[in-house]
Amino acid sequence: MDDIIAAISTALGAGGISIIRVSGKGSISLVNSLFSGKNLEEVESHTINYGHIVYDGEIIDEVLVSIMKAPKTYTVEDVVEINLHGGIATTNKVLEILLRSGCRQAEPGEFTKRAFLNGRIDLVEAEAVGDIIEAESEEARKMSVQGLTGKLSQIISSIRERLLNLESRIEVNIDYPEYEDLEDMTTEKIGKELEEIGQEIETMLEESKNGKIIKSGIDVALVGRPNVGKSSILNAFLEEEKAIVTNIAGTTRDIVEGRMILNGIMINFIDTAGIRETNDEVEKIGVDKSMQIIEKADLIILVLNNNEKLSNEEKELLKYVSTKKNIIFVNKNDLDKKIDIADENVVYGNTVDKNGLDSLKNAIKSIFQLDDLVKKDFTYISNARQLSLINRAYEYIKSAEEAVSMEIPVDIIENDLANARKTLGEVLGEVYDEELIDTLFANFCLGK
Repeated sequence: MDDIIAAISTALGAGGISIIRVSGKGSISLVNSLFSGKNLEEVESHTINYGHIVYDGEIIDEVLVSIMKAPKTYTVEDVVEINLHGGIATTNKVLEILLRSGCRQAEPGEFTKRAFLNGRIDLVEAEAVGDIIEAESEEARKMSVQGLTGKLSQIISSIRERLLNLESRIEVNIDYPEYEDLEDMTTEKIGKELEEIGQEIETMLEESKNGKIIKSGIDVALVGRPNVGKSSILNAFLEEEKAIVTNIAGTTRDIVEGRMILNGIMINFIDTAGIRETNDEVEKIGVDKSMQIIEKADLIILVLNNNEKLSNEEKELLKYVSTKKNIIFVNKNDLDKKIDIADENVVYGNTVDKNGLDSLKNAIKSIFQLDDLVKKDFTYISNARQLSLINRAYEYIKSAEEAVSMEIPVDIIENDLANARKTLGEVLGEVYDEELIDTLFANFCLGK
């Protein structure tokens, strides 16, 4: 934390500008020693200053230098950002000079880590920084921005405050039973408050499913026997020739993936090998992979052929996917109908008509309620670490509720409340393991 750190904060390559970020006590003085222009130590904070980076009497580049003085900076330290001409050689040269002059190469995510350790942001907000960088859709971006506003942190903090308040009232009853004017914390009162807190956490956990959809998208497996049109459907959705399409059964032998945005949500399509009995060793591997994909996918689209009767294999597949989220899509409805299947919960379409797959898109939107999802508040838990801890806190609350119903002594109930509160503190980073923090920020990019 005492080092001056530096890193390239923009993508390395040809471009209009590159930005090198420097942070730490003494960073302004260090950059000033390499800067030809105004005295950076005397300029006002949050100003941009024109000049040159000069080293050993040589002008390295014409630059604009942003000066941001502590504590009103991203890291709460003095921060300098050098805006130079984009290009690999120039950017690397200026970074090399900074490292020679006393800076240390920043570790991945170290600027954000310092913002957290210096108390400017909590851990939920820090993780939202990483999420907004990785956001691949408009809805994912909106959800990440909500994390940055601290709204989710406020909800979690509010629950912690309620738990602390409940603990303290129980503690007073235990320590000062002789005071008659104190509120009598009966098991009925405790149980009622626990139920309310539990319901609030339960709502958060239920809505976290929306968070996963927004952040990671929906994995949709296209499955069926060979030559029913799975690859054509994939190509039609993506509007490109992603998968090879032929009349030869078993053309697709490995997994082919593609992505599209539907109502602002990323849809990850996975075209699988046709499922059938085969003696071909390579095709067998593809069929096995298809079955594995079915187990993991969020949604299965079972593709059937409109102008063929159901095979025994397809009847088995219908039973198999019935226990999972699925859409039965009868393809090639532009041909004569020969399939023997009830029309209930079946979507018909084809890849010949321009709008032939609209009904399939609408079915996906309906199953995941995407029209409603994008209108809702974006304060969702989407992070596996946060979700795991909140689940654990919920278990402590349920344990306390059970203890109340069994009329177990309140001091034991209080222990569960304390554990729930501490666990929620881990979500915010008020209680943390140093190794976990190092690992978490190591997943950030350099310069952030």
